[in-house]
Amino acid sequence: MDHFDHAFELEQALAAKGDTVRLDAVRDPARLADIHHIRQGDPLGLGHAVLCARHHVGDQPFAVLLGDDLIDPRETLLSRMPEVRDRHQGSVVALMEVPPEQIHLYGCAAVEPSGEDGVVRVTGLVEKPSRADAPSRYAVIGRYVLDPAVFGILEDVPPGRGGEIQLTDALQELAAGGTVHAVVFDGLRYDTGDKADYLRTVVRLACDRADLGPEFTAWLKEFVAGLEGTGAERGRFAA
Repeated sequence: MDHFDHAFELEQALAAKGDTVRLDAVRDPARLADIHHIRQGDPLGLGHAVLCARHHVGDQPFAVLLGDDLIDPRETLLSRMPEVRDRHQGSVVALMEVPPEQIHLYGCAAVEPSGEDGVVRVTGLVEKPSRADAPSRYAVIGRYVLDPAVFGILEDVPPGRGGEIQLTDALQELAAGGTVHAVVFDGLRYDTGDKADYLRTVVRLACDRADLGPEFTAWLKEFVAGLEGTGAERGRFAA
């Protein structure tokens, strides 16, 4: 919450120094949108978290963006999903094909063609299935454009996997009625769901930045070369 609020003391200090570049960077998060915060309270699942926002959302379609699932800002996934919703109505999820050995980490979709390139109709959803039970290699990633009808289902859906209210279970009920479509995404995505992937994401994004990338990449190449050398070289870089 603090990240998206004004940091008045810091802003005043930067303004007094005439540091307009950093002042703009500090102010940027508060300029993104009119942001409201709702606390979930207890970790009762993604479905429960979405349900907590019901009174704020009302009867309008809405987007859900999971913060540990980063989509490169140059991709058009989130702008395309509302367009698919406008054509097909109902709810729209994002799918990405993953290796079979990883499908147990995700919600998995059974799909059929929709007649539109890159868009499929979702006929079923399973939360984190075993490799043998997975209906496809299409994993649900953290972008959704949902119809408000999902709220009524979430109110009644029983706890699922892990004793949590699963958004996947509510979407499965909607999919059974033929009202869930998906955009198949094959662009740049960064999953920070575990420590190793978080570190890989930080390195990739740092290398890609115009202001940090050249210097950081040069250091990284030198650092990796040192890792491949002797123990003394590794110690030198660690120091």
